[in-house]
Amino acid sequence: MVPSGAGLHYRFDRGGANAGSGSGPVSAAGRCVVCLASLGRPVSDLDPLAAAARRAGWSSISVELPGVPPSPLPAVGSDLHDLAAGVAVAIESAAEGSPMVVVIGHAFGNRVARCFAADRPDLVGGLVLLGCGGLIPGDSSARAALARCFEVPASEESHLDDVREAFFAPGNDPSVWADGWYAEAAHAQAAAVAATSTQDWWLPPAPIRVLAVVGAEDRISPPANARSLVESLGERGRMVIVPRAGHALIPEQETEVTSALVSFLDSL
Repeated sequence: MVPSGAGLHYRFDRGGANAGSGSGPVSAAGRCVVCLASLGRPVSDLDPLAAAARRAGWSSISVELPGVPPSPLPAVGSDLHDLAAGVAVAIESAAEGSPMVVVIGHAFGNRVARCFAADRPDLVGGLVLLGCGGLIPGDSSARAALARCFEVPASEESHLDDVREAFFAPGNDPSVWADGWYAEAAHAQAAAVAATSTQDWWLPPAPIRVLAVVGAEDRISPPANARSLVESLGERGRMVIVPRAGHALIPEQETEVTSALVSFLDSL
């Protein structure tokens, strides 16, 4: 299992008037977002959202999930609870006391975020779930393309074809994600998902508020997943469907996604 001293790599950046990297810990009374990336992907994918949050006065903690360098691979047999515990250690290492954070999780990261909220609701003031799935599967062709994204490609062109099919809506440029595919991390992270019951993390506990942002053309995590979640949450849930976006979301429609994030943060 992921030990409490696993040492997940993270980057802390202070927002607002005192903006800057590594300029001291966030206080327990401060406002902070925590960023968690997609399967086998680097947390830098979420940098535009972290930057938008900082402009809105929030600090940010960007956590590199297990297996994505320089964070170590999780121990064999780890589940999402173990990965969430590693995230908690990273947050508390970056903080004075136990700050209330808003966790932003993309795709696989949204599962870790929800498991973290279930296990440590004392630390979570809100969740922003991008491309959230887990209940209703995507189409088989897109899922097969996603798996191939982590294989040695026959050519750069074939690799981009798979990235496009799995993550990008028609007409959007997949070349921005030509790199950043960590196969060992993806396999270990997928094993952690398989080792965890969906019921353990599907519904965030009250009173945590949730924003679900989904691409209208997401073939990996169809919007019906977010719709089901938000309906279950009632007044605690909000859903934004982003036109002309697939599973990647941020590099496809950055302005729309960051706008939804900032609006949600302002509402808190």
